Amino acid sequence: MSLPSPAADRTAIVTGASSGIGAALARELAARGHQVTLVARSADKLAELAAEITATGVRADILAADLGDRETRAALLGRVEELGLAPSILVNCAGISTLGPVHKATPDAEIAMVELDVVAVVDLCTRFLPAMVARGTGAVLNVASTGAFQPLPGQAGYGASKAFVLSYTQSLSGELRGTGVTATVLCPGPVDTGFGERAGFTSEEAHAALPPVMWVSPEVVARVGISGLDKGTMVAIPGLANRAAAALVPFLPKRLLVPMLSRQHPGLR
Repeated sequence: MSLPSPAADRTAIVTGASSGIGAALARELAARGHQVTLVARSADKLAELAAEITATGVRADILAADLGDRETRAALLGRVEELGLAPSILVNCAGISTLGPVHKATPDAEIAMVELDVVAVVDLCTRFLPAMVARGTGAVLNVASTGAFQPLPGQAGYGASKAFVLSYTQSLSGELRGTGVTATVLCPGPVDTGFGERAGFTSEEAHAALPPVMWVSPEVVARVGISGLDKGTMVAIPGLANRAAAALVPFLPKRLLVPMLSRQHPGLR
């Protein structure tokens, strides 16, 4: 199984493309010759990335959109088609996290996180997959996290959201067998992207909580993700240490694991 071939009338949709892993995924796809449609809230940042990619000779379109808004998501496929393009690849990378215990959380912030991290993934897959299946070619990459394999006290909603994305994408992979369309879930470990700072903890706190061997660059994450998508891999995990941890953690007794995770998480200190 391989990625759909690049073509003048095809595009790879990349959400959360304004920075971090999303931007790296867009660059990796463009480096492989795929036209990209960059989606995020920040039009200015998208324009900078589009200019960078266009300078390499690959078409890059931008669609500024708040994917936490259901009406905006519902209009996205039509906006892509108005560009004269058929989405052949969908990358769901947009995501946010809250920080701290649930009993101190703001309900609106928690619901907004679930809307973007879970509901938007389901919404966009449901809207974009039918045409891919009808054409008999396509690929979906949903970005989860190694946090999907374990409880995540201090980021309970985020960990549960990524566990949903993991399970959902694995199920999609089974449903799509034989259609010419594939689904892969990318589960990065810790990555320096500014995501943690936006969630509410510093880079220093994050590095203190997790060993250096687990940290991977956005560029490595993107290469692993797109290579996994190209091979039709169901679950792609960047970094040997992260793959080992993801394999081991589910077998650890939760009565021992959860207190240990609680003690080391920056959001609970």
